[in-house]
Amino acid sequence: MKLLFDENLSPRLAAAISDIYPNSNHVRICGLRGASDDRISQYALDNEFAIVSKDSDFQQRSVLLGSPPKVIWLQIGNCSTRRAEFVLINLASLIQDFLLRGEQDCLVLRHPR
Repeated sequence: MKLLFDENLSPRLAAAISDIYPNSNHVRICGLRGASDDRISQYALDNEFAIVSKDSDFQQRSVLLGSPPKVIWLQIGNCSTRRAEFVLINLASLIQDFLLRGEQDCLVLRHPR
């Protein structure tokens, strides 16, 4: 389960969750800082990543174009990196199931109230 974190998430996330999501990375570290969504999607496709973002851009692409790459849309508001890490760790089995099954193109994770 390799995740590629969009620019709106901290580059520290990949290292923080590497025990659960090995070989995950951040667009900045991959040389994709400021890259278009098309370029990021192609990179994710070529390197077998699922894209994780807090923006709706990749979710909209998944509706129009399907997958791969699969998209995880974090609707967790303006929160700390620790909170994003907590969500990704605690929902790892749900995320793994989503990534292994072909039915869905986008998984929406909402901030619990």
